[in-house]
Amino acid sequence: ATCAVKNNYSKPEIHSGYESLIEEGRHPVIELIHPEPFVPNDCFLTEEQRLLIITGPNMAGKSSYMRQIAIIHLLAQIGCFVPCRASKLAILDRIFTRVGAYDDLTMGQSTFMVEMSETANILNNISNRSLVIMDEIGRGTSTFDGISLAWAVAEYLYQSGAKTLFATHYHQLNSLAEDFEGVKNYNIAVKEVGEEIIF
Repeated sequence: ATCAVKNNYSKPEIHSGYESLIEEGRHPVIELIHPEPFVPNDCFLTEEQRLLIITGPNMAGKSSYMRQIAIIHLLAQIGCFVPCRASKLAILDRIFTRVGAYDDLTMGQSTFMVEMSETANILNNISNRSLVIMDEIGRGTSTFDGISLAWAVAEYLYQSGAKTLFATHYHQLNSLAEDFEGVKNYNIAVKEVGEEIIF
């Protein structure tokens, strides 16, 4: 309660439907530790917009944005107020994340193998009540293999009905929005101010 009052959190509206709507969402950790003011962002996940393909340059904030959405849902599900202006959030059965690049040398698993194992776990356990965060899937292999993997995973996630945020550098995936009604393309806005670049 102290955290919610001190950091201007709002009471989420929780419902048993599908859509999750977040207005001016913020990352609760980054906004406290970063010297620059945090730029709030919206997120609308609905039946008509259930897989968001997110592109943008490195260091632009794609991962932070996706983690912020997952954290807001998690906080709401445990009964907390959330860091945003307003929200209407669906009850989830699980939150899945495939974020970061690391290996597991003790088990003889390369970065790519860890990524594939985690992805397989997600694909085998999701439902249309799940929230999925996928960060640059397929980067641990060759370009064409990576695009193929990312494309196949994105299609499967779309068909599962899970609410999905899918960050990628493979701009070819933007054409999924032409084939599937519930896929929408988003990119991180970049602004030049003098000699600085602001994402």
